[in-house]
Amino acid sequence: MKIVVLVKQVPDTAEERKLDPATGQLDRESTDLVVDEINERALETALRIKDTNKGTEVVAMTMGPDQATQSLRKALSMGADSGVHVVDDSLSGADTGRTAATLAAALRSTGFDVVVAGNESTDGRAGVVPAMIAEHLQLPLLGSLISAEIADDGVRGVRQGEGGTLNVRAGLPAVLTVTERFPEARFPNFKGILTAKRKPVITLSVADLGVAATPSRSVVISTAERPPRAAGRKLIDDGDAASELAEFLVANRLV
Repeated sequence: MKIVVLVKQVPDTAEERKLDPATGQLDRESTDLVVDEINERALETALRIKDTNKGTEVVAMTMGPDQATQSLRKALSMGADSGVHVVDDSLSGADTGRTAATLAAALRSTGFDVVVAGNESTDGRAGVVPAMIAEHLQLPLLGSLISAEIADDGVRGVRQGEGGTLNVRAGLPAVLTVTERFPEARFPNFKGILTAKRKPVITLSVADLGVAATPSRSVVISTAERPPRAAGRKLIDDGDAASELAEFLVANRLV
């Protein structure tokens, strides 16, 4: 079985993210760049299948600038067998539509049985790229799962809804997305870090994939910084603090 895991390099979620006022795009130079945590959970899902089935091949795929190779190397050190890096200057600032079309073309080129991704990235939070990829590939999507079983005969999973849970399944090939209910990713060990340097990473351009080089991106007209947080109101208990607090909560529709 061949499992392709989509990974994305994003600004460190522990730090504040900012927009570049000149471009209207996320400033990726103002903070450290890391593998998106939800993608690490997706990779962990694939690696657990590999742990129990040694015939499983796990491929990490990303689309991004040259520095995104670091995220692929992290995935390889965790246990992925190889990497695919889609990199092209024309993809800078690509919107969700172009991103999905490009990744779908890369998946066709690479081949797969299952595609595993996070349900949404922590930088854009659009949550639509995996569904758009599935549409491009004309494949079933099992989205926002809280658990999953991947076998040679298909994929089964559970999706949490407001009214309960839904059991879903599909034959292969298929696309599935995981949520934060999936297990946390393993840490790379010393052997994994060393072997990652020798594992192959294929680089693909839009020309290699037969994708149009015409840029497609959303345009930000204007940006404004979030205003500083106002100081809170301090209540001194002179015997009527409880009633003052209740009035405050009612006035601000907090109860």
